Amino acid sequence: MTANEIKFIKSLSQKKFRDSSGLFVVEGEKLVAEALASRFTVEKVYRREEIGEAAMARISAFSSPSPALALVRRPDDLLQTDIPSTGLFLALDGIRDPGNLGTILRIADWFGLDGVYASPDTVDVFNPKVVQATMGAIFRVKFHYAEIPSLCKGVLKADGKVYGTFLDGENLYGKELGRDPLAVIVIGNEAGGISRETAACVSDRLYIPPYPVGDPGSESLNAAVATAVTVAEFRRRLL
Repeated sequence: MTANEIKFIKSLSQKKFRDSSGLFVVEGEKLVAEALASRFTVEKVYRREEIGEAAMARISAFSSPSPALALVRRPDDLLQTDIPSTGLFLALDGIRDPGNLGTILRIADWFGLDGVYASPDTVDVFNPKVVQATMGAIFRVKFHYAEIPSLCKGVLKADGKVYGTFLDGENLYGKELGRDPLAVIVIGNEAGGISRETAACVSDRLYIPPYPVGDPGSESLNAAVATAVTVAEFRRRLL
């Protein structure tokens, strides 16, 4: 393994090099296997027993070198302007934490959502921390970047529903949910919530009540936790 090869792989920890090369790194036997079984193109696989412990330690982001690492090509359809006609989708409005984005993709995968859209200022989905946090969901969930207000306006124009969580929203557990042919659930930024421009496009404002009602112990829920609670309730209505 050459020094230039090692330098290139390490450079992919930075977004500008992922953007210019069109490649991202996947680490660990499970994730590499997921990548190989997916629609993604795997350019190269490095295995510890083939390149040696020392070389793997130099290219791995883990404290202990992983058994396998792969270079995977990003899909060409990341930017999306088409409005879906049916399905349940997430729209991420400025999610910045890699762990949150990765966990949200796992949630979307678990509950069988039809896709996830993210605003341009959302963290890069191919950030190594995001990829690791998805636990393979990145290879199964349809993910696109899009202008979220435009997406929401298009959904409303198509007679769909746009849901979002707010402190002044309607109680999630008392609201009729889950029967819309087309619906988008907006998840806001960790610190600022749903942006003003996107909030103006929300047709149905929801509230996740604490217990006891009216006596919240914490100021708010983590973005990924709020996603799980909301999506689980949508799916529960269909059981």
